[in-house]
Amino acid sequence: MAGFGRLHHVVLDARDPQALAAFWPALLGLPITHDSDDWVVVSRDDTSSGLACQLAPDHVAPTWPDSAVPQQVHLDVMVDDVTAARPVALALGATERGGDVLADPAGHPFCLITRPGWAAPAGSPD
Repeated sequence: MAGFGRLHHVVLDARDPQALAAFWPALLGLPITHDSDDWVVVSRDDTSSGLACQLAPDHVAPTWPDSAVPQQVHLDVMVDDVTAARPVALALGATERGGDVLADPAGHPFCLITRPGWAAPAGSPD
């Protein structure tokens, strides 16, 4: 079944979009392709879908897995070696959430997952 749309950006709310956008380019190896006071985009180039950080002055960080504040968004980040990638993510500002779950500096949960065989290695164009 063909869709009529395509994924543009995954959008993360944050009290400080610029601070959050400093984390994701370092973790994913992608540049910031748009930067304004309330909207920052991280993507391969300015014509590619990516990750956007949007100003949300009243943003409350998720407490997942505690359901008091739901996870709101969840990202899986493919890496070649989860064991090697975990300390890098933590050094960049991620925090532990338990098990394979980490959180970005604004509290959004994400998992580091082992790259499946069909996916190009980390750092490849696709």
